[in-house]
Order: sequence, then C-alpha cells, then structure tokens
Amino acid sequence: MDERLAREAVACARPLFDRAVQTHDFGESGAAHVVVMRPGSLPAQMRFEQAILYEESYGDVARWDADYAAYARAKARLAWTAQRDSQQVRDAAPHLLVAGDTLLGGGVHIDGMTVAVSGMHAWFDEALAASVAWFLRALAKREVALRAKAAYLD
Repeated sequence: MDERLAREAVACARPLFDRAVQTHDFGESGAAHVVVMRPGSLPAQMRFEQAILYEESYGDVARWDADYAAYARAKARLAWTAQRDSQQVRDAAPHLLVAGDTLLGGGVHIDGMTVAVSGMHAWFDEALAASVAWFLRALAKREVALRAKAAYLD
C-alpha cells in the first residue's frame, strides 16, 4: 500500500467530499480534511507522523473557521492508536482515552485501515472516512488481482 493508492481512494470519494462541503446538510463549515494512515501500521512500529500515508483538504482552507486538519489528525491518531473507531472508543471504551485525546467521532478503523475526516457533523465525517477506507480496500484488491499469476506481491 502506497501514497498513490491512498490518493486514488480519496479521489474515488471526491464527489462525496465535494457535495459535503457545498451543502449545509452535512455541516455548516464548508470544509473537510481527510487523513489516511498506512494500513497495517501499528503504534509500536512507528510514530504517528510516519504512519500518515496521505492527507487532503476540501473547501477554501483560508476561510476555515477551525483547524479541521488538526481535528482530523487527532481523530486519526485516536483510531490508529486504539485500533478502533474514534466514536467507539469514546462510547464503548473510554478507559482507552488518555489526556489530550479527542472526543470527536469521525475516525474509522476497518480491517487494519485507519481513515479520519473532520469538517462535517461527526456522523458524516465517519461516513466519508469509511467510504475512503472501503475504496482503499477495493483498490488493494485490484492490485492483488492484477498480480494474480505472481507467487508474491512486489
């Protein structure tokens, strides 16, 4: 898994992000930021910053009313560290929270993939993050299928 696939996964979800920042149905900010973590990476193996595979912002960053990139990174950090959705940590496993952790939903952890979004209502942040994660999984499956005759992945 590399940055190219992460960028492609975010591009697949771009119509969703574009709609989200253009309507108040998803949230009033008109902004979004997505963070994709290196799939399969673990906090014991590398620092958080090293595990970030790709990030992208939507909306006019100069007009953001908050630092949605920082919020998305905080959600990604929590989901990545706990290896579960940020909302799930808050609601079902608050004993895993430490000082400085975000209490915001919007970070997902699906089959070793962690993606976080900030800028919308938390439930839409989570839906957008999950969409990116599922596209990332589909693209990884495509890469494996393209190499089906090889004995090992490059």
